[in-house]
Amino acid sequence: MTKAELTECIDVYGTDIYSFCVYLTGSRQEAEDLYQDTFLKAVELYEAIRVDQNPKSYLLAVAVRIWKNKRRKFAWRKRIAQVQTLTEEKDAQDYGGIGLSAEAEYLHKTDVQAVRAAVGALPHRYRIVVLLYYMEGLTVAQIAAAVKIPEGTVKSRLYHARKILEKELEVVLYEKRP
Repeated sequence: MTKAELTECIDVYGTDIYSFCVYLTGSRQEAEDLYQDTFLKAVELYEAIRVDQNPKSYLLAVAVRIWKNKRRKFAWRKRIAQVQTLTEEKDAQDYGGIGLSAEAEYLHKTDVQAVRAAVGALPHRYRIVVLLYYMEGLTVAQIAAAVKIPEGTVKSRLYHARKILEKELEVVLYEKRP
């Protein structure tokens, strides 16, 4: 990949990568750091990125690896020296209206917030595959390659994550509204 192609990738996939980072970290500040680190690493390794082999998947894999390394380092430092835990700020987001009545829009917002909170509460191994599958639209094979786990493990984690989410969101999913 040339530097011009890398610049084009940043323009094309930058927003998707940033959104993924926000969902993964749960904090805009941490997401911005992760986003910058991801593209700094991409600039370092721009020759290894293949334009014909889904560069978005490669960039998502870089983001996941950097995030896992940061979490691992933080956990290690926390064990060695009792450091205060990171504060994960939850940014209130404007979900924008979709032409609904005020009541329907409110109910939609609460449903979206409930789903986001439930996904955010998933264990990290489940949250990563759920975000890559549903938010980024990657296939099981692409997720397996990005996270470096077997495809069967990706399928298993998706299954378990769905079961956890179904249990957590039972009220939202099955509630009968007038």
